[in-house]
Amino acid sequence: MSLVISAFTMGLILSLLSLGMLISFRMIRFTDITVDGSITLGASISALLIANGYSPWLAVLVSILGGALAGAITGVLHTRFKIQEILAGILMMTALYSINLRIMGRSNIPLLDVKTVSTGTEGILEKITSNASRIGILGWQVPIGDLAVFITSGVIVIIIAIILCCFLLTHYGTALRAAGNNPQMVRAQGVNNNTMVVFSLALANGLVALSGSLLAQYQGFSDVQMGIGMMVWGLASIIIGEALVGRTSIGLTSIGLTIAGVILGTILFRLLIAIALRWGLSPNDLKLVTAFFVFAALVSPGWFSALRSKVAGGLRYVKN
Repeated sequence: MSLVISAFTMGLILSLLSLGMLISFRMIRFTDITVDGSITLGASISALLIANGYSPWLAVLVSILGGALAGAITGVLHTRFKIQEILAGILMMTALYSINLRIMGRSNIPLLDVKTVSTGTEGILEKITSNASRIGILGWQVPIGDLAVFITSGVIVIIIAIILCCFLLTHYGTALRAAGNNPQMVRAQGVNNNTMVVFSLALANGLVALSGSLLAQYQGFSDVQMGIGMMVWGLASIIIGEALVGRTSIGLTSIGLTIAGVILGTILFRLLIAIALRWGLSPNDLKLVTAFFVFAALVSPGWFSALRSKVAGGLRYVKN
């Protein structure tokens, strides 16, 4: 049960990363590699502030602002200085590596015996269970601390998902989605497409930095290398989410279904990784297995579509 709770908690935290990438990669069609740096930026800022005695909620807020600033700079590099999308993201990601080192002052910051965003929830659970260290769930004993992080992460993700869904259904949110689908039409309606790109990247990387902040508090440390490969995680989660709910829902009014699919896809992807580790997978092979899962997520929709077409064709042949 602890493995399942841990996988679900990590999935919830990383779903914020996936939601940010949903905005940049799917809605405005921007290949934003800033993600690998901005998630570490959020973790670095939170670790520094929490280690120096500041409120973890303040650390989360400052992390979001830091990530939004990084995303906005990437957008400015692309729109103002006409640098290609990928190159603008690479420039910002490269710069963030040194910036994160400057923020932390060293390669990593441990967060041991400090208050986190789940501390309050843990205190409530301890009062309910009369200061018990574990609580029984479906016959399994789960540490109070792990359950507190899971509940806190779930509440944060639900709140963010509702706010994001409501925003994307507003006039400005609709213009944001239209800016990625049809930039010419958006400009014809009097909307500045460049402004939309900068704002979208700021919003996306703000969510990514929020994910990094929660990830550092959950893992108990912030490391300058922790962002490597995170973009692949987010992309795989989005693809899995699209397979669950259908990709066409992004362009329709079912924004809530799309967001829910991305969250479920992230949790499922993390659960697959946890199962692979539980079955004896070496941590050294984790990136290789992750790449395999991403490959499978990319090609499986096409395979299933071709299979359905063959089955449908066979049925029509039999009827005739």
